[in-house]
Amino acid sequence: MILKKITLNNIRSYNNQTIEFPEGSTLLSGDIGSGKTSVLLGIEFALFGLQPGQRGSALLKNGEKEGSVTMEFEVDDKKILVERKLKRGKTISQEYCSITIDGDKREFSVTELKDKVLEILSYPKEFSKRQNLLYKFTIYTPQEEMKQIILEDPETRTNTLRYVFGIDKYKKILENVSILASRLREEKRIKEAMLENMEQDKANLISKEEEIEAKHYNLVSVEKELFIKTEERKKVQEEKEQVLSKIEEKKKLQQEIEKTKIMVLNKKESTNNNVKTIEQLRLQINELSTLKFDENQISSAEQQIALLKKEKEKLNEENLKIYSQIHSLTGKNQESQAIKENIKHIEICPTCLQGIGPVYRGNVVNKLDSDIAENMKKIEEFSIEKKTITENIKKTEEQISLAEKMVNDLKILKIKLEDVEEKKKRMSEIEKTNALTQKDLELLDGHIKILNNSVFELNKFDSIFDAKQRQFENSLREERNAEIKVAELRKEIEVFSRQIEEFRERIKKTEEMKKKVDHLIKIEAWLSKDFTSLISTIEKNVMIKLKVEFSKLFAKWFSMLVSDVFDVRLDDDFTPIIEHQDYEIDYSHLSGGERTAIALAYRLSLNQVVHSLLSKVKTRDLVILDEPTDGFSEQQLDKMRDIFRQMEVRQLIIVSHEQKIESFVENVIRFRKDNGISRVESVAVM
Repeated sequence: MILKKITLNNIRSYNNQTIEFPEGSTLLSGDIGSGKTSVLLGIEFALFGLQPGQRGSALLKNGEKEGSVTMEFEVDDKKILVERKLKRGKTISQEYCSITIDGDKREFSVTELKDKVLEILSYPKEFSKRQNLLYKFTIYTPQEEMKQIILEDPETRTNTLRYVFGIDKYKKILENVSILASRLREEKRIKEAMLENMEQDKANLISKEEEIEAKHYNLVSVEKELFIKTEERKKVQEEKEQVLSKIEEKKKLQQEIEKTKIMVLNKKESTNNNVKTIEQLRLQINELSTLKFDENQISSAEQQIALLKKEKEKLNEENLKIYSQIHSLTGKNQESQAIKENIKHIEICPTCLQGIGPVYRGNVVNKLDSDIAENMKKIEEFSIEKKTITENIKKTEEQISLAEKMVNDLKILKIKLEDVEEKKKRMSEIEKTNALTQKDLELLDGHIKILNNSVFELNKFDSIFDAKQRQFENSLREERNAEIKVAELRKEIEVFSRQIEEFRERIKKTEEMKKKVDHLIKIEAWLSKDFTSLISTIEKNVMIKLKVEFSKLFAKWFSMLVSDVFDVRLDDDFTPIIEHQDYEIDYSHLSGGERTAIALAYRLSLNQVVHSLLSKVKTRDLVILDEPTDGFSEQQLDKMRDIFRQMEVRQLIIVSHEQKIESFVENVIRFRKDNGISRVESVAVM
């Protein structure tokens, strides 16, 4: 991994600043607080986002709502651009994440982007859900944090290094083995308790098999009894059905008797009705025989009606004519009256346009009054004449009505007289029908007597059926009792068979369980003794190997920074041991420069050990040192040149305010802070 460029937008003291990183050794120079460490925090944020416990307010510039970090780097010749944004709301959160690989841009969630970066850097998958300890111990560890690790208690430090080396899995394996062995022992106890019932199950199985054999023997006997009872019931049922057929026959005969009686009643009623009809016809014939009828009466009456209708038409015409004359005279009077009213108000004649005097007006009015009086006289005469005509029309209508009634009566009489012969013929036919009906009645009476005799003979089967019904019910009850016995025995046999099968299955499973218990005992013994011992030995050997290599490198780097008067090494807890003339010196008694040298040597040694152990990670070409020379003497500062040469990395980034370091590196980026705003002051190639 090689850093190329980073852009900080509203991050800590930066407004908008882009910093380019060349290969080789580069010094980030500037006064304390000028913004050098902010660049390192931006690099870590770009790669992994906010860390657990890290607040967004530690990165987002005060008073700004949004901020972002964009960083370019190379891994295996691939150009990678990562962008992360922060947004201020109720809290400061990560709003947007994206990664561009060789021009292919994709947006991710915060967690997905972290996983993608870890994948690109070839970090082991188990580090995806952990804090960035591997990054901190291989690339960037602030000097003060490294000193703090050295001062941790041995157990905490050892566990931290196990975590970094990726060998804490051995400890987890041992913990999981302990849990698994405990569960196996618990399962073994449960299964052993279940095995205690196996002998009792075998005894119960033998007992059940003997009982079911006896029940099979009893079942044969009871099934034979059921067969006999079934045959008896079938025989009685057949006899009962034969008797029932006789009873059904009797019922049919009784129904036939009832039908015949109804027929007799209907025929008698029909005969009586016919007698009444004959009597009525005879009376009608006798009555009509006394009546006389003349065909000329109808013709004479019809001629009279025609003459009366013609007379009525003439009267209607005269009445209409008089009505028209009265209406005409009334209209004239109305016109004259209107002229009288109009002339009273006219001063000039509309025809001749001359003035109208009183004399002329009086003459006109008198003439009009005379015309009106004459018309009224005529109207009165016409009204009297109209009244006379109206009375004559009414009389004529009454005469027509009487004549028409007489014609209708005569026609009805004619029809009645013509119907006399028909009535005589119908009366003769009804008398013949009654004679035939009487013969039918005699035959039906005989048929009823025969049917009654047959019914009497079949009555005896009622008592026989009752006896057979009782016998059938007894047989059916005995058959059902036998069926119940058979069903109960079969159910008991079924239950016993199921119980026997359950005992056999349980015994089979128990025997299989016994094999599993034996297997569990072997597994638990192997895990508790052999496997645990093996894992502990492997972990111990790995830790010894790492400690030896770590201790060797630690002594090498420390000897380059401090005079040979000290002997240094690491104990089994990876605690630095400093000796002078065979006396162990406590870490707290060392000078500030010596403590910094121990921390730097520890840091560089750890970097090499981790990269040696995890050979596939892509960060071995990059190392970031933050204030690595704090408290160093001039002599120690001079030795940093050799340190940098010995590191042999493609890209080394050092943060320091020591000006002397500038002569040891290939590139210098100077930072300056004015009015609270950090910026790059200059970039120099040495």
